[in-house]
Amino acid sequence: MQRIALGKTGYQIHPIIYAGIVSMNETQADSDRYVAQSIASGVNYFDVAPSYGNAEVILGQSLKPYRKDIYLACKTTERKAKAAEKEFHQSLKNLHTDWFDVYQLHSLTTPEDIETAFGPGGTLEMVLKYKEQGLVKKIGFSAHSERAALEALKRYPFDTVMFPINYLLHMGQGIGRELLRAKEEQGFGLLAIKAMVERAWLTDTEQGQSPWPKSWCKPFDSGEVDARLAGMRYAFHLGADALIPPGNWECQSFMNDHVQQAVDTAYGQQDEALLTARFEQMKDHPFFDKNNGNWPA
Repeated sequence: MQRIALGKTGYQIHPIIYAGIVSMNETQADSDRYVAQSIASGVNYFDVAPSYGNAEVILGQSLKPYRKDIYLACKTTERKAKAAEKEFHQSLKNLHTDWFDVYQLHSLTTPEDIETAFGPGGTLEMVLKYKEQGLVKKIGFSAHSERAALEALKRYPFDTVMFPINYLLHMGQGIGRELLRAKEEQGFGLLAIKAMVERAWLTDTEQGQSPWPKSWCKPFDSGEVDARLAGMRYAFHLGADALIPPGNWECQSFMNDHVQQAVDTAYGQQDEALLTARFEQMKDHPFFDKNNGNWPA
């Protein structure tokens, strides 16, 4: 699988990223196997966060043989530098590394998130300090609010952005359109989450009894290969550089195994017809709203 340029970072990465939550609550042996199989498939970018339970500890062990050959990204949901600093060093320890190739402000959503993280004593101050020291190579953020994402991009020239690029959100509410325009102008690497998601979970019970209890949204069913590929192609077609699967091994391995098929065949009329029909069925079940974050009009 040919590697792609991740925006302006200078990194050459496989177009599928290993989602660290895949390793959460798994045995060490299973996580080791997932990582080894992913690397054998060409995956060379791994993303994790402290908020993913024990994922850092388990994934850190799995990555020990490969650390110098892969890109490792981590995140923090802390908005103040002092708390973020403590979390940062614990993440380094958990992941058995001396640096992060990408460090991200995680899940920026509300105006308060932005003002605090970018204000005096905010998390960005800490990240910039560690970038000067070489502990952080590139800086990014993740968001589930387009308003938050666009505001963050006004405050700092980020190297990467992690954001949902999904048929249900884009076709229905236009979520992601302004961010995609900003990508063209600014050149950041776009890491697309939720590309293979069909809809929101209807109930906690549905999620818990599904094959994907760690996924925050319902993926297309495993037998729906055409729908899954259409979702992947849709995200690439819109401008995603790389995709992060829903948080389970079944979805990770599907993306690992099918990305060549998704890339070799361009998004076309059959994909469009399939996703348009599915949108009509699922349009009342988006997994978040355009006004997520309570931003003022």
